[in-house]
Amino acid sequence: MRRTVILMILLFVCSGNVSAQTQDVKVPADTLTIQAEGTYETDPDLAKLNFQVSAQGKELRKAYDQAARAMQRIVQLAERNGLAKADVSLGALTVVPTGSYDEKKQRSRSYRVSGNITLRVRDFAKIGPLMDESIQDGITEFRSLIYTLEDEEGAKQKAVAEAMRRAEARARAALGNSRKLGPVRYVTVDVRQLAGIVRLEQQMQYAVMETITVSGSESASGFARKAPSFPLPSVSPDKLSVSASVQCVFQLQ
Repeated sequence: MRRTVILMILLFVCSGNVSAQTQDVKVPADTLTIQAEGTYETDPDLAKLNFQVSAQGKELRKAYDQAARAMQRIVQLAERNGLAKADVSLGALTVVPTGSYDEKKQRSRSYRVSGNITLRVRDFAKIGPLMDESIQDGITEFRSLIYTLEDEEGAKQKAVAEAMRRAEARARAALGNSRKLGPVRYVTVDVRQLAGIVRLEQQMQYAVMETITVSGSESASGFARKAPSFPLPSVSPDKLSVSASVQCVFQLQ
């Protein structure tokens, strides 16, 4: 019985090896595989300006109203500069208690109300004035600027089309007059994200204020926000590019 079991195990192992050896890789007959890359380059046509509104105070209602008015002021500024309502995105205002809790009044000593607002700008000449006028109230902070494309998918399609044209040209060059190139049987596509996007971000910098001694009061110190250390963005940013890689299997005729 033991010898029979061992024999069955050996037969099973051998049959498994034979099965694995007989599974050959299937390569389509009369085909040609070509790999190529394509790039589409263009000027950015959209800029995204992001601002943060932040107000703080002991009274929640006052801080909230102050932040809401600041956001509304940016909305009105955008309208005066010709931006459509769809190009202005308002984030919800959030409230965060700050400071220690006042046991006597059963509430926080102060509140911080903040929210984000994004402007989609197509006329780049308006970016500088929008940035400058938006931060004049001391409540609104510039956070970031991104140059991009409104139709990113269209740019990717053009990069893929260029890669396909190059693949077909390489296939015809490889065949010469020996064979005739047929249709594409199989293709894999890899598209890379936009390259060359300019992202300008506000790095918040603070400087310690000098200690001030006032007669009849204690010394006071605090923090003051520095002005942005970067110049206003260029009206003519660099070009953006999208790259695509394709691998095509052509049928030969």
